[in-house]
Amino acid sequence: MQLRKLTLGHSPDPDDAFMFYGLAKGLIATPGLEFEHILEDIQTLNERATRGELDISAISIHAYANVCEQYALLPSGASMGDGYGPMVVARTPFPRDELRRRRIAIPGTMTSAFLALQLWLDRPAADLNYIIVPFDQIFAAIRQGKAEAGLIIHEGQLTYQNEGLTVCADLGVWWGQENEGLPLPLGGNVIHKRFNLPLRKQISDILTASIQFSLDHRTDAVRHSLQFARDMGVELADRFVGMYVNHWTLDYGERGRESIRRFLGCAAQRGIIPRAPSLEFVA
Repeated sequence: MQLRKLTLGHSPDPDDAFMFYGLAKGLIATPGLEFEHILEDIQTLNERATRGELDISAISIHAYANVCEQYALLPSGASMGDGYGPMVVARTPFPRDELRRRRIAIPGTMTSAFLALQLWLDRPAADLNYIIVPFDQIFAAIRQGKAEAGLIIHEGQLTYQNEGLTVCADLGVWWGQENEGLPLPLGGNVIHKRFNLPLRKQISDILTASIQFSLDHRTDAVRHSLQFARDMGVELADRFVGMYVNHWTLDYGERGRESIRRFLGCAAQRGIIPRAPSLEFVA
């Protein structure tokens, strides 16, 4: 039987590697389908999604506003900040009013972290002083004086104290306080709308099965993820994976969908994105 080949884009990070361990190693059934894993940073994946290049892809929720006509959101694979999220860090704990004037290093303008920052500061990008650097170089930008504060994501949320930095704001905490404890929607998986509904559902079930397999075989999946862990040890990698691969990742449900609606709706109301996108979720 000839297999149907699908491209699957995700970032070379320990949480994504953990999620797709079973799929990448051929440990779960994929009847009639073959997945080609495309590993690229999230900013590149966001940009590729605007061109509709990949069949399935990880994407920033912020970026989904630009690709909602081409892609539907899958129920699994999301990164939700449940009481935590991207952080604004600096050598000095600047208050919010002060940060509106300071130069901030950010990991990309299409990231959900940057959208959350604009909402928290109540300022659009045009009114902020920021520089764009790769997420793993934000600490260096502060250290070298290129920026006075940094917007950190990924494992930086666990290691910023090693750099002598302090937290000015945890945007996940802020979002939950403002939105009845809803998680901050950071990333999700999308599937191209060129596929019919039954195939979308089949693919969705396979991806969910891969996540469940990793959760059921955590030790092996974490060990697999270490190759993408950027010098993290097993304990720190396991802690990081646990932040973003959990019950929300299996299916973020109606609370997750409501959080996505609010996140992008607030951005549209404040003119940060042109309009509230039409959201389509795979059942």
